[in-house]
Amino acid sequence: MSDIIDVKAIDSEKAQSLKSVGWVSYILHLIVAVAAVLPGAQVGAGLLIVALVIDLVKKSDAEGTWQASHFSWRIRTVIWAGVLYVVTIPLWFLLVLPGMIAWALISIWFLYRIVKGLVRMNANQPMPD
Repeated sequence: MSDIIDVKAIDSEKAQSLKSVGWVSYILHLIVAVAAVLPGAQVGAGLLIVALVIDLVKKSDAEGTWQASHFSWRIRTVIWAGVLYVVTIPLWFLLVLPGMIAWALISIWFLYRIVKGLVRMNANQPMPD
């Protein structure tokens, strides 16, 4: 029976460690997301890259847990936001206003996904596929 308790303790430590990594990553994403929607607030992409690297490195540790969905959620969010920003760059050259609107919408979408992930992780819930 002590073996079962040890396994549960190890699983609990792993879950807590993954949740701590998740908090760090979500907070870094949140700083970037809030800065993206606040006029004049500039946060370097460096924070986002750090968060992305953390997620890519630690994702395999989360396989088979409810937290794996959060790693995938954050990685997909960053990749899709990056693709959307790049695809809408030409709008800035045609007319500035459409580019501003597109980037504002992408930034709001990014912030929404980060907040949604934070709320679900705090409730120990996986993210939808």
